[in-house]
Amino acid sequence: MFRRKQNSRHSQEHDLQQQESKVKELRAEIGPLSGSSLQYCSDACLRRYLEARNWNVEKAKKMLEETVKWRSMYKPEEIRWHEVAIEGETGKAFRANFHDRQGRTVLIMRPGYQNTKSADNQIRHLVYLLENAILNLPVDQEKMSWLVDFTGWSISNAVPIKLARESTNILQNHYPERLAFAFLYNPPRIFEAFWKIAKYFLDQKTFEKVKFVYPENEESVKLMRSYFDDENLPIEFGGKATLKYDHEEFSRLMVGDDLKTASFWGLESQLQKTTT
Repeated sequence: MFRRKQNSRHSQEHDLQQQESKVKELRAEIGPLSGSSLQYCSDACLRRYLEARNWNVEKAKKMLEETVKWRSMYKPEEIRWHEVAIEGETGKAFRANFHDRQGRTVLIMRPGYQNTKSADNQIRHLVYLLENAILNLPVDQEKMSWLVDFTGWSISNAVPIKLARESTNILQNHYPERLAFAFLYNPPRIFEAFWKIAKYFLDQKTFEKVKFVYPENEESVKLMRSYFDDENLPIEFGGKATLKYDHEEFSRLMVGDDLKTASFWGLESQLQKTTT
């Protein structure tokens, strides 16, 4: 038994050495960086892209370069709450005030509360929330969790397929290995038709992280509850907590987080210009 444990430890150490070698190789391949791209491409970031591409350096390089280009054009770190606040008025998507059992940031999605028509601003709102969720991750965590409540959802207020596809592409291609799982709670049967189309936008890794939960299916409920404390899980998801979204309170929280974001990216002077 001791020999098996020793062999297992040696194997893990060898794997770690191999991974570190891949990180160094990828860093050499992407070449010199500057500004926010240099800050973005930390060793942890490179590992996520390598993990997303099964440790294939060439594929990870291509994926990372596309993200660096996207970030330089889209500038997600510069989006501020006042620009997207209208999207959050109904509480259709927001950062929860609790974490899962692993201490990960939780985003709550309520697609039935859709309140706007601008696809561009809806995507900016999503990107803002992704950046904010990452900003609020504990130092020992890199992934976030999603809880999706389908109360009030119907085909009439469903996001267009094109928008769903673009949102999925951003999550998969520019935020790899950031999603731990997404629990879709009690979706109506009609959603299955929508899902049959939407699932083709997902790569296999992302697809496996999406879990359907139905109150009458004990196994699916048990799986979801294994990730959350009942005291934190909202009643809408079968837990004991009261889910209350206060837009003014959340806005104050986000304005404070905008300061932290600006500080992290060295954009304090830019933030001051937008608030004066």
